Amino acid sequence: MKILETKLGQHGLLIILAFIWGTSFILMKKGLLSFSDTQVAAFRIFISFIFLLPFIIRHIRKINKFNLKSFIIVGFVGTAIPAFMFTKAQTQIDSALAGILNSTTPLFALIIGMSIYKTTPKWYNIVGVIIGFIGAAGLIFKGETGIFDQINWYALFIIIATTCYGLNINEVKTFLSKYNGITITALGFLVIGPWAGIYLAFQDYSYTFTTENYGMNFLYIVLLALFSSVIALIGFNTLIKYTTALYASSVTYIIPIFAIFWGLADGEAMTVFQVAWMLLILAGVYLVNRK
Repeated sequence: MKILETKLGQHGLLIILAFIWGTSFILMKKGLLSFSDTQVAAFRIFISFIFLLPFIIRHIRKINKFNLKSFIIVGFVGTAIPAFMFTKAQTQIDSALAGILNSTTPLFALIIGMSIYKTTPKWYNIVGVIIGFIGAAGLIFKGETGIFDQINWYALFIIIATTCYGLNINEVKTFLSKYNGITITALGFLVIGPWAGIYLAFQDYSYTFTTENYGMNFLYIVLLALFSSVIALIGFNTLIKYTTALYASSVTYIIPIFAIFWGLADGEAMTVFQVAWMLLILAGVYLVNRK
């Protein structure tokens, strides 16, 4: 994909991913109205596995003893564990705090890359990670008081998830960059999809059928799987191939910007401070992707 060899194409894909993942939190919340947190996560994985089945069949022969470990990491560390961690956290964590914690992904990608994968980012890439995080935190904080008073043990679930993301991003960049995004995503779900299906087969859904709009809430989970897992992960793994682990992970900085624009569409006003935080985020993303 030659367009992704250009900065314009890379920035465009990053924005698309931020838009898709920016809606995933509300989709998870809708699903949790009728299903438990583990059921939402398992359905997300299993439905994604079904969607990707044609690609899994097509690319399954590419798995060998040299890359099996990497695909296991992609499946369990990069997808399964974060899926369960985020839905668990969504039951108790304020959305603003969740957004700030989610923005730690590039920090963990940086730390894990330097300590385990021996990557050597430039000083301005590191500065970009720090600036981007400050911008994302400032944009979400919005001057509210007491947000950090709400930190509880459930915040650790998101930290575990973002740590997993940091490890997964470096693994894909280091050992799987010769494969395209579809191959990486499909074979990652091959590792975890059947396990999610077995788990769902032994679940009790008696509570689900007592809730209102359980059919619509299940549809939200299907949309979560199709867009936030299948489409977004294919795009994300493709982005890692053409950029750096740090730049790809900086998508978490842009997600809060879309939250602001969703608010504008709903009649909310944008402040000068919000514009300033957005510019700071964009400056950080620029430094992260600077060669």
